[in-house]
Amino acid sequence: MDYQKYLDLAVDLIIKNAANLVIAIIIFIIGMWIAKKMVSVIRALMEKRKVELTLQNFLGDVIGYIFKILVFIIAISQLGVETTSFIALLGAAGLAIGLALQGSLSNFAGGTLIIIFKPFKIGDNIEAQGQRGTVKEIQILFTKMVTAQNKTIIIPNGILSNGTLVNHTDEPTLRVDLTFSIGYGEDIKKARAVLLEEASKNQDVLKDPAPVVHLATLADSAVNLTLKSFVLTENYWSVYNNLVEEGKIALDRAGIEIPFPHRVLIQK
Repeated sequence: MDYQKYLDLAVDLIIKNAANLVIAIIIFIIGMWIAKKMVSVIRALMEKRKVELTLQNFLGDVIGYIFKILVFIIAISQLGVETTSFIALLGAAGLAIGLALQGSLSNFAGGTLIIIFKPFKIGDNIEAQGQRGTVKEIQILFTKMVTAQNKTIIIPNGILSNGTLVNHTDEPTLRVDLTFSIGYGEDIKKARAVLLEEASKNQDVLKDPAPVVHLATLADSAVNLTLKSFVLTENYWSVYNNLVEEGKIALDRAGIEIPFPHRVLIQK
């Protein structure tokens, strides 16, 4: 193979297109510098508007790649390269990638909505998709939370943003609802007074609104009373657990029977 022939041809092409090559290189260098500055300006605007850091980084990278591709196309067009086919190829590649990553794009859109509208934030205790836990991390594609059992749960943002979500820590106060069952022969007013007294003795139970006890249901073998107490959100579980125990002990002390299944054995 005559390598010298092809080398000479390449040198001739370079000499003939030297001016365009220099212009293309200048366009490329200046274009990359402008692209970098534009990305910096856009990042600064997002930071000024307090856009979530995760979204800032992602959008900054995407915009940076778009600018760099545009600069590259402009530079090679200066060399006489036909860019129409190149652009069509990029479009086809983008479409193929989009179809292949439908799930990821859905998660990205969901993550963007979560970051912008903030239905929850890191540290919130939420319930979604049959799972409950404290939000540990919000990424652009998924959200990570930790359960009360210290298990890590990762939920894709696509289904998280489109499904029902309960935020247990969005409000400063929560209501603790506890149901206590007493026998049909017991004094309802006395049982109500006992439960209210126990709730009022708990320092974490708010005085306003005051605790209340309602007759909830008349079950087959018991009368169900519901104790409702408002607490600060961070005290919910401590009050819940304490009132369950204190309520049971107080009812026992007052001689109020809490019914339970009885089994009668008949000996023949």
